[in-house]
Amino acid sequence: MPKLIKLYITQAIIGFVISAAFVGALLYFNVANLWHLVTHSDVGILAVVILWVSNGIVFAGVQFAITIMSMAGKDDDDDQGGKRDDLPVLSDPLPVRVAASHRR
Repeated sequence: MPKLIKLYITQAIIGFVISAAFVGALLYFNVANLWHLVTHSDVGILAVVILWVSNGIVFAGVQFAITIMSMAGKDDDDDQGGKRDDLPVLSDPLPVRVAASHRR
């Protein structure tokens, strides 16, 4: 299996684990009376699963993006930037002729 696919699967698993902890914390601390809503509804388990999956997709994407963006600096051994020549600056201003428009 290619390294990038392994990396993506690993980061997705980490994202869904973070999502499970986040949803568990939401239920434990009873944010917005969520625990009561889940336990007293016939579709409460479905709501928790949807909340977990939705947050898992977001957290997995963020986890993968952070990992990919942090890899860019590892391969860059030389700190040489591009050419940084000074831009030429004119010492004296140049006159610019503008045609006058006649408006009434």
